[in-house]
Amino acid sequence: MLDLKLIREETGKVRAALLKRMAPADLDLEAIIELDNSRRTLLQTVEEKKSERNRSSKEKPNEETINRMKALGEEIKAEEEKLNSVEESLKEKMSALPNLPADDVVAGGKENNRAIYTFGEQPKFSFTPKDHVELATELGLIDYPRAAKMSGAGFWIYKGAGAQLEWALLNYFHEHHRANGYNFILPPYLLNEASAYASGHLPKFRDDLFWTEDQLCLNATSEMMLNNYHRDEILPTEELPLKYYAYSACFRREAGSYRKEERGMIRGHQFNKIEMFHFTKPENSWAAFDELVASSRALVEGLGLHFQISQLAAGDCSAAMAKTVDLEVWIPSMEIYKEVSSVSNALDYQARRSNIRFKNAEGKNEFVHTLNGSGLATSRLFPAILEQFQTAEGTVIVPEALRKFLPEDLWELKKK
Repeated sequence: MLDLKLIREETGKVRAALLKRMAPADLDLEAIIELDNSRRTLLQTVEEKKSERNRSSKEKPNEETINRMKALGEEIKAEEEKLNSVEESLKEKMSALPNLPADDVVAGGKENNRAIYTFGEQPKFSFTPKDHVELATELGLIDYPRAAKMSGAGFWIYKGAGAQLEWALLNYFHEHHRANGYNFILPPYLLNEASAYASGHLPKFRDDLFWTEDQLCLNATSEMMLNNYHRDEILPTEELPLKYYAYSACFRREAGSYRKEERGMIRGHQFNKIEMFHFTKPENSWAAFDELVASSRALVEGLGLHFQISQLAAGDCSAAMAKTVDLEVWIPSMEIYKEVSSVSNALDYQARRSNIRFKNAEGKNEFVHTLNGSGLATSRLFPAILEQFQTAEGTVIVPEALRKFLPEDLWELKKK
């Protein structure tokens, strides 16, 4: 959530920033300011009437005083109802506003994303390469038909060597983050509405989430849980920054987003991911961002995969984020790059929703900055490994970084 004071005092600056990611017809800051003016007027009226009631309560009771007290009570109730209505409307409009893009984030949608770093070369094959679905099926790594029978389209089952390879990836990530001093978290997978709101997924992305009959949602990313870990807390200044990483399965509806080329594991309703998260002082925010990018980059480079890093345009960033870069691996069969990590800085946007603060140098409570980065998601790394490291014999050479987590007979995946 944005700072209402900033909207009031620097309306032009805020409007110019938001127009990088919003259509002019969807942006009405004047309506927000008008609601805030009404809120202030009503709040003053309520306070004045309560003060008058308090003064009257000290007078000697008589019929006139009692009638005046009764009338004041009804007036206060009516004004408070108006105030609650205005505050609810103001919250709704404020909640709908996305974060302000960082100064170096360009306007527009994904057509304005730009690659800022490339690692390795696109693999060249002297044979006709196979796609990951064919490889995973032939090598007995993934069972698609039984997953569809169990759960429907958009799910898969890791089996045998495939399950071991998936677990090796997660162990590789886990070892990396632990060595870098992050605290490990295994959170719940179900969150309440307050948590989904605090992370920025509500109200806009309600339909993208799976909901239970108890009004709990399955997490779409561990970022949701990690952001809420310190909700409504004042963090000790000397403990900042706080750095966490969490494993979870992630669940997304992905309604209407499937395309023919995104079959297999490229897009699904459930996948595994390890997420990094920082709570930091505002002055250290961008250094933390660079650290997260470097950490995710080291993981993909360690696998030897060809990939690129892209800086997203404002309209392609998640609504809660001021800046995002995606790490995207090359999928040869699709001849396209696919995201395996997003690293983002939310500045104080999520912290305002979550009410997470610290005491600054002046002893005043100030909102922390929150940052997150996938470290990493496996569902596209797995296909990239199969496709980029396949051989003419139909086998797959497992990256050296993963071999310590696998028996030696699985360092090259073969038909059984």
